[in-house]
Amino acid sequence: MSGWHRCVARTRALRCDAAEGLSVSGMIVTGARRDRVPAAFEPVVEAALDRVRNRGRGSLYVYGSVATGAAQRGLSDVDLLTVGVPRSEADAIGHELSAAFTGTCRAVEVAAAEPQDYVGDGDESYGNRVFLRHYRVHLAGSDGRVSLPDFPGDERAARGFNGDIACHARRWREALDRRDPRATLGRQAARKTLLAVAGLVSIQDNGWTTDRATAAQRWSQIEPSTAEELAMLLRWADTDETPTAAAIRNAVDGIVAATTASFATFIGLWA
Repeated sequence: MSGWHRCVARTRALRCDAAEGLSVSGMIVTGARRDRVPAAFEPVVEAALDRVRNRGRGSLYVYGSVATGAAQRGLSDVDLLTVGVPRSEADAIGHELSAAFTGTCRAVEVAAAEPQDYVGDGDESYGNRVFLRHYRVHLAGSDGRVSLPDFPGDERAARGFNGDIACHARRWREALDRRDPRATLGRQAARKTLLAVAGLVSIQDNGWTTDRATAAQRWSQIEPSTAEELAMLLRWADTDETPTAAAIRNAVDGIVAATTASFATFIGLWA
């Protein structure tokens, strides 16, 4: 097995959702369900639940490989979302649980949102609603998914998810220019860029995926010149490899810029 295929196989094993795709009517379907959270990760989920419940307000969701049952003990992150919890508190919960469960997961990431983030006709709010409806599993507090319909897997959904890739690329360049990039910058850039690639693959193939390995492998077939750089992004996204600032800059000027240009052409960027 080649290095590329080993990288794809490992990444797919870590996060692949076999149920993800489109229904016969073109609506997004996923395998994210509460009863699919692996037993090994239940203590992490329960600890997060305790902290949110103790506040007396705010909602909590889990998503990613833990929500689909694909997470592996010691290798996967636990991805959580709070709605109505201040970002500083969400960050504190993430830091605390990451330290408490080092043997169970690689890290506990707690994103913070507000109810108004899901309201409006813009690309960002639309993408937030799609992601909430299909990818996040409700754990505590009011459930914002109740009033949401199923969403089609189309250009609007892909743009809502990743039409901000150019904005992120600009921030990554600014961080590099300050010469003080965070140690996680390479992973962040890799994951966001590969998600944008997944959007491109979805629209090109009239399907739907957010799987990084699937997207990288398919886009390498569509655009063979990207194969080496996409394999590099997969390593950054799903291993402990920490790229140098120079390597990140080369990626931002190379595969990130190329992905952004393709996304703008085939799907469109946020206004």
